[in-house]
Amino acid sequence: MKLNIFTQILGVLILSLLVGRLSAQDDLKLSERILSVGPENIFNTEGYFNWCGSIVKGEDGKYHLFYSRWPKSSKFTGWLVYSEVAHAIADSLVGPWEYKETVLKGRGKGHWDAITAHNPKIRFYEGKYYLYYISTNLGEDMDYSEEDLLETSHTGYQHPIWKILRPNQRTGVAVAESLDGPWVRQDGPLIEPSGPITTLTVNPAITQGKDGRYYLIVKGDKPNATGFVRNQAMAISERPDGDFVIQPKPVIDYLDTEDMSLWYDESRGYYYGIFHSTEHFIGLVSSPDGINWSKATEFKLMDKVIPMQDGSVLKPQRLERPFVYEENGVVQMIGFAIKDGEESYVVCLPLKPEN
Repeated sequence: MKLNIFTQILGVLILSLLVGRLSAQDDLKLSERILSVGPENIFNTEGYFNWCGSIVKGEDGKYHLFYSRWPKSSKFTGWLVYSEVAHAIADSLVGPWEYKETVLKGRGKGHWDAITAHNPKIRFYEGKYYLYYISTNLGEDMDYSEEDLLETSHTGYQHPIWKILRPNQRTGVAVAESLDGPWVRQDGPLIEPSGPITTLTVNPAITQGKDGRYYLIVKGDKPNATGFVRNQAMAISERPDGDFVIQPKPVIDYLDTEDMSLWYDESRGYYYGIFHSTEHFIGLVSSPDGINWSKATEFKLMDKVIPMQDGSVLKPQRLERPFVYEENGVVQMIGFAIKDGEESYVVCLPLKPEN
């Protein structure tokens, strides 16, 4: 009798697992929900390049945008030297936005995040706000001046100091109990390159998985690659602020990509990542478990163009840094960073409600 009851219970458990697997379905079609953009959806700031947006809804019912910005006087390549993480507020998810304050800058000599604060991703976990960002340094022994940094900013990729700053880039996190701060930083980076990535850890993207663990994607260089190719790697931790372990399988290693944004879709039972491809499109990858990734059903989400409310189409010089705002796994907005001539700004792309 006991054996019969045990068999029945085991059968129910197995059936539940099978049903769960069968119900997981990668049928997301974000492209069908894209709406046109108006002036209120564009966040431009005089005297600054705006870039790298990420949004969280606050306890005040308002939407809070954390983004990168740096002075136009430093040129566009100034991001690696002078970027700071700023905070803007809006009543609507898609703007208009109003600058409130700067929350993170490079901390100066003696810190791992001495120079720049860039690539922010804001998240709310376990009663606290986690602000992921990247930074860099010139090591403990190198002496440098403000003039050296400005020259690096103006020269860009070929400057000798640039070639030290780039490989020293790492992802870190600052934590606060309120969106007003104070933001407490760690003494060291959150994660070092290993496995499917080398050189650096940048472009952080994080979500809490269905198992309660935290899934963090970071970008690095592709090991043993001929030429300049970037890989995306997955790291997993029990906590949102540390002990991340990079998994051996890359998220993407078949295409040169950047700028991942990550979420778990509860209704579909799938993890999704949106990315910017150097092959001139915005794409999607998906995974049933957060570890094994493949091209999503809608792999090519959109070309790098923005439909405008006046009927025109914006074809900017650069369209990068895709980010999504989602609630309970449902995407409600897609954002981008755009460079068009001498202007650089954040765009919040409205979406139709999901049926």
